[in-house]
Amino acid sequence: MKSVLLGFSGGIDSTAAAQRLRGEGYRVVAITIDTMLRSESVERARLRAEELGIEWYLYNGCERFERDIIEYFCQEYRRGHTPAPCTRCNTLIKWQILLEEAERLGIEHIATGHYFNIEQHNDYYYVIKGIDPAKDQSYYLWGLSQDVLRRAITPMGRLIKSEVKEGLKDKSESMGICFLEGRPYAEFLERRGVDMREGDIINECGKVCGGHNGIARYTIGQKRGEGLKDGLRVVDIDAANNRIIVGASTSLYKHKLYITDCNIVDINELLTADDITIKIRGIGVNPLQPVSVERWESGFVVHTPDAAFAPAKGQPLVFYRNNRVIGGGIVVGFN
Repeated sequence: MKSVLLGFSGGIDSTAAAQRLRGEGYRVVAITIDTMLRSESVERARLRAEELGIEWYLYNGCERFERDIIEYFCQEYRRGHTPAPCTRCNTLIKWQILLEEAERLGIEHIATGHYFNIEQHNDYYYVIKGIDPAKDQSYYLWGLSQDVLRRAITPMGRLIKSEVKEGLKDKSESMGICFLEGRPYAEFLERRGVDMREGDIINECGKVCGGHNGIARYTIGQKRGEGLKDGLRVVDIDAANNRIIVGASTSLYKHKLYITDCNIVDINELLTADDITIKIRGIGVNPLQPVSVERWESGFVVHTPDAAFAPAKGQPLVFYRNNRVIGGGIVVGFN
């Protein structure tokens, strides 16, 4: 019998994934990756696996999660950036641990409850959008390696989330950044020792026009908050000098985006295709027209005819060709 190692929280999506995989003839082994020492969540997963009649075991990923996700999250805000911890967690924690454990256990396939698909083109494996546009999670999976994609299967990619929920008694699910546990992110950062000193808000001419209560409370494009007034938005964050720079909305339109820390499936395709579009999550509006890409230092520069609005340093930029993810990277600059 074919076997699959399934990342399993016991929530709607992983439960539905387990049922679907078993219905397709797989022996399902469920692994719950504990990242926050949450005994209630672990017990829920164990009981749900028991109800489903599938094998289950626990992996302690707390140390890795602390180092690779929480410390990163805090450090990015110290730098005046806007991090995307869920994207990083998928790459470094969830799928990487699944791959490692599948190797250790001798299990061929790995899976999660993510809504996406995988296709092979020209000897490469690609993340493909899920068919449910409201739930598609391809943006968060741009960092997955070929080793992961080669062994992954996607039980949820061709399902509609609303239909999945109809078939389950327990419709509870978690939303937002897991380790915040519903708290405001600024409160979490303060508890973790991130500097929240007061400082100046200046305009683009360098004139002081207000005061802020900690740069980590602000992000590019923001127009409401301590010291923000007169219809101005945050256009930059000067972490080195503990300053927020504000300006008109027109200052937030950017035609060049610089990215590093990239994961590109086929670099030749990225540099030559004329139908590549991009997606950046956050306040900004995603450009709709195709972009062009060229090499830049340790990454790439993206030229977009219709400007991106309010991109922020630290955000992932993901490249698409229609429904296919061809790579991505982290925004480090723009103009």
